Amino acid sequence: MLRTRIILLISAAVLVVLLFSLPRVVVDNKKEEVAQTEEAAETPSAKDESMHNDTFDEKTEEKVAQLKENLAVAKNIEKSITFADSLAELYLAANKYDSAAKFFEIIAEKQPNKANWLKTGNTYYEAYGFAMDKNKQEMLGAKAREYFNKVLTEDASDLSAKNKLAMTYLSTSNPMQGIMMLRDILETDPKNEEAMFNLGILSMQSGQYDKAVERFSGLVAVYHNNTQAQFFLGVSYLEVGNKEKAKEQFNLVKSMDKDPSVQATVDSYLEDLK
Repeated sequence: MLRTRIILLISAAVLVVLLFSLPRVVVDNKKEEVAQTEEAAETPSAKDESMHNDTFDEKTEEKVAQLKENLAVAKNIEKSITFADSLAELYLAANKYDSAAKFFEIIAEKQPNKANWLKTGNTYYEAYGFAMDKNKQEMLGAKAREYFNKVLTEDASDLSAKNKLAMTYLSTSNPMQGIMMLRDILETDPKNEEAMFNLGILSMQSGQYDKAVERFSGLVAVYHNNTQAQFFLGVSYLEVGNKEKAKEQFNLVKSMDKDPSVQATVDSYLEDLK
């Protein structure tokens, strides 16, 4: 259902590849923003990380085992970092984000700096987005917050890290903290694309489609090529009953993105509008 996919997007930190795999069912859900966000924290993601993990082939398994052994006996920081980085990249290639994050974390502990904190935070954030189990999601979100906070302590102007930090709060008992952080970003940078998009998604998720129309309209006025925002603007128009505007948006998306899955999804909406 649409609402489930929106929740996934919130939890997954804007997983762009999923944006256009939305089903055609449009859900009428008018509960308040914070209450809905709290419910989202208890709703499992539609895709657990294990569902898209690639299994290592025998050769890679052997390489991973050897690298782990080398890491365990490494006698200096440089070698430890080299082995940990190689392991992290292998796990990333297999979409095993939680495992990759653990090795990036080893690097961040041995060589603490903004770049390593950011890489660790971003990877935990990806894992957080794919976690199905609520406890695991909370743990991964907490780890992502830990490293994004380190980044922001050193560089408070990193609004991308602040955006992601904000989104991790949506699966906690205090989602309003995340919402307020997004609003704070827009006070600092009124045209921040990521914050505008995230708040638009939150408006949809809470059933406030009129506000979503406002958010996404403002976003695409500045960032016309944001295809995801153009698509969700169409969905929001559909939800508020403006079928002509919805049709216009869906046709625009078709002209902007020729990916077959995008075309099929948009066509399904257009078919319903006939």
